[in-house]
Amino acid sequence: MIGADTSFLVALAAREHPSHQRAWSVFESEIRGQEASIALAAQVMAEFAHVITDPRRFERPLSMPEAVELCEEWWNSEEVRPVGVDVEVGVLFLSWMYDFRLGRKNLLDTLLAATYHRAGVERLVTTNWRDFRRYGVFEAEVI
Repeated sequence: MIGADTSFLVALAAREHPSHQRAWSVFESEIRGQEASIALAAQVMAEFAHVITDPRRFERPLSMPEAVELCEEWWNSEEVRPVGVDVEVGVLFLSWMYDFRLGRKNLLDTLLAATYHRAGVERLVTTNWRDFRRYGVFEAEVI
């Protein structure tokens, strides 16, 4: 199972994104039609909606209703295994924040990494591998 980073979903949705074609290639070859082949955390959907609706980032941003509809489609698709935060994720998140001496810019990625690690994800698809390499528990599919 592959963990989806927000950057992967943004690249899938935004045709103008430089990694759009690569994201679709990964989706078609490794995810589409394979039951529960990708882990998706709720916090990724929230960040996706925030990013993809931002007119400063995209020439043609999605509207919020379009972004939420797309999130709902993903969340309910056969390929997705929704994962969430539990007590152990909180413990791991705090431990990694302390152990790696991370600051405020690493909060969301650290929580996502802890969520995916706790769910048994060993591989991530992302445009930003350096955000996750430090934890030493994931392989990456960099798009």
